[in-house]
Amino acid sequence: MTPPGRDRPPRIVLVVHDFPKASETFIVQKFLGLLSRGADVWVFAARVHPTAWRHFPDLESHAEARRRVRGWPAEGGPALWGAALGQLARTGLRHPAPVLRCVRAELAAFGLEGLGRALFALPVVELRPDLVHLEFGTAAVHRMDLGTAAGAPVTASFRGYDLNVYGLDDPETYAPVWAVLAGAHFLGEDLLARARTRGFTRGIPTALIAPAVDTTRLRPADPTDGDSGGGDDGGDEPVRILGIGRLHWKKGYEFALHALRRLADDGVAFEYRILGDGPFEDAVRACVEDLELGDAVTLVGLVDHAQVRKELRRADVLLHAAVSEGFCNAVLEAQAMAVPVVCTDADGLPENVDDGVTGRVVPRRDPYAMADALADLVRDAPLRRRMGEAGRRRAAEHFTPEGQIDRFLSFFEEVLGRPVLPSGAGRGVAAPSDPAR
Repeated sequence: MTPPGRDRPPRIVLVVHDFPKASETFIVQKFLGLLSRGADVWVFAARVHPTAWRHFPDLESHAEARRRVRGWPAEGGPALWGAALGQLARTGLRHPAPVLRCVRAELAAFGLEGLGRALFALPVVELRPDLVHLEFGTAAVHRMDLGTAAGAPVTASFRGYDLNVYGLDDPETYAPVWAVLAGAHFLGEDLLARARTRGFTRGIPTALIAPAVDTTRLRPADPTDGDSGGGDDGGDEPVRILGIGRLHWKKGYEFALHALRRLADDGVAFEYRILGDGPFEDAVRACVEDLELGDAVTLVGLVDHAQVRKELRRADVLLHAAVSEGFCNAVLEAQAMAVPVVCTDADGLPENVDDGVTGRVVPRRDPYAMADALADLVRDAPLRRRMGEAGRRRAAEHFTPEGQIDRFLSFFEEVLGRPVLPSGAGRGVAAPSDPAR
């Protein structure tokens, strides 16, 4: 006899904290990519931000994708309680048995706290997934119970902060995760190695899948448009250096600024623009002031992806001084747009940038080495062009969205032991749409 549900494609629920989020374009791209192939994929978010859809035109214009986003309203308060009561009534009437199983499992694991956790899990329970995928390892630490609540195996992605920073004070932070996890995705070899130091073994399906970039959309500036970069050999125009990333300690902005102070002392004309916001904004501004770089440095703030592309088109060099980094989409996008990169050797960055070919990789926390690498690029426009062209070729050959989605499909199929796509599905085929099944 065919097991229940095996006559239709498996349902996969991607779990995130916020959706959509400006700094997590890769989640949106993954969701839409899987959906375009015909996968029955949904998103569950602890906080849903419909007003942010305008920053993601492909999502905003995709009615079926928007319908497949479930979760709780970001504003909380009465709206949250109203949504919770409605969810409880709807799920309880449609699927009483899974709801009872969810409540019992949560109460058994967490006591009275389990009632709140069960209520939180109801949108996932209603979807009756075949696989729950947590998009960040930190979520795995706190919400592995979503799989038990929904009666489905759980897989997770590990992207950097979760393994490099989170829970280092407790050697057992991830022990409960490794004990239950059905499959693990890492951005690269460095993160897999870090996971091993924190107790992970290869007893479950394991996938190394890097971020992806669409080079058909990320196009370099036309050299004839008059806005494709700054100083050339012997010219007086300042070289345009760009920084992209949250204003956070792990991005190493203070080391970038000290490197730029050295350039300024050597008489190099440059402008440095930082895209992003975050908890270290005051610290970054204070560093700019202390180093007397106010005339050359601009903190632009948080911008949408369209503005990021615009800034990359006018940049000569991307500077990424991180002290901890999983892989870094911004560095990959810069290469896709033919912008050479100066970055550190933090964690997965050497897997991203081909040192000496698409940019320069220097030791982290070393502003002297960073300044020397920048000086080489600043003073040599042909070198910048060669590295930029090599970076675009590398992105187009090794980090395509199609290849990334192929690898995710294979990973999910390995975990589930059956095909993820319906028979005959291919690019552009809409996924099944009945949430009640």
